[in-house]
Amino acid sequence: MQDIQVDVFEQRVQERRNAKHPLTTIPATVETHGNIPNTPLAASTISFLLGGAFALGFCLFLQGGLSSHWWATYQLGLFVSAWSAFHWGEFAVTAGWNLEKCSVDSFLLENGAMYHIANGIALVEYLVTLFFSPSSKTFAYISTIGVAFVLAGQALRTTAMMHAATNFSHSVALRKRDTHQLVTNGVYAWFRHPSYTGFFYWALGTQMVLQNPVSFVGFAIVLWRFFYRRTRVEEKALVQFFGNDYESYRRRVGTWIPFIP
Repeated sequence: MQDIQVDVFEQRVQERRNAKHPLTTIPATVETHGNIPNTPLAASTISFLLGGAFALGFCLFLQGGLSSHWWATYQLGLFVSAWSAFHWGEFAVTAGWNLEKCSVDSFLLENGAMYHIANGIALVEYLVTLFFSPSSKTFAYISTIGVAFVLAGQALRTTAMMHAATNFSHSVALRKRDTHQLVTNGVYAWFRHPSYTGFFYWALGTQMVLQNPVSFVGFAIVLWRFFYRRTRVEEKALVQFFGNDYESYRRRVGTWIPFIP
């Protein structure tokens, strides 16, 4: 009797492994990094953690910080909520408008070591200067401008991903798929690389919120170099894909990132 129960259990496990479920996170056109398990459980766990971080950060922001803890400021709360919302939004938009490329990598949590180092340095700069020179973080108008940059940058990037739908990819496409189309309308009529432009100003906005002068300059330099090199590679491929159509589009529409024509 026990052997029969074991066999039934193993059969059910095998059926679950072979079954195709609507919540599958196995993309059809890209390969995952493999460092984070590419499963619905992993995706839901990450979403839960990001949602919790967003809620705590946003509540701290709305409350104006906690006077009982010197480090629990509204600026830090907004930074945490903006960071959490960005990463959750990347996965959510990919799942909703670009399902064939959706995987646990769509959270962009494996965005390279330099990305996490940069954010870590920004937090260290904020906390150290807040502790030793709290008056340097009292320019509310700078944080307000930063909030505007964060919201505008996030809105621009999200809109771009939704509008491009399956034509959008988190990695540079070096081979043209049969379904790949050149998108030049909507937000793409105003920005040639709206997702890059959105992230550029979103990231700078987070440093304005924290009033981090060193990290602001560092982010600006590093992101500019990254997007300059990335757009050169991507546009070379797009010219091969679409020829004169892309050449004409490139002459007509700018990136709106300084000094990236």
